[in-house]
Amino acid sequence: MEITSALNSGLQGLQNARETAEKSAVDIATSTALNTEPQASTLNTSEVNTEVNMASNTQEVPDLNQSIVNSKVAEYQAKSSVEVIKSADDSLGTLLDVTA
Repeated sequence: MEITSALNSGLQGLQNARETAEKSAVDIATSTALNTEPQASTLNTSEVNTEVNMASNTQEVPDLNQSIVNSKVAEYQAKSSVEVIKSADDSLGTLLDVTA
């Protein structure tokens, strides 16, 4: 296995972990925001608030538990990608020491 491909795999893993963490963070924020909206709007019963509530009820609420699990998965994916990068860096350093 080439060292550059190991570095690229580690970097790609880090990018995927970042994307997963970002998506799960958005899902968690959306889930908590949509779950608290109807409670806050029950205090005001004007027509405008009713129309807003009807529109927000049609949105699909992301599963909070799954989003938290995805966040943890992204954390471990990032940690393992860092280990791949460290291993490739160590291998590159060893090869440079041997050839020098």
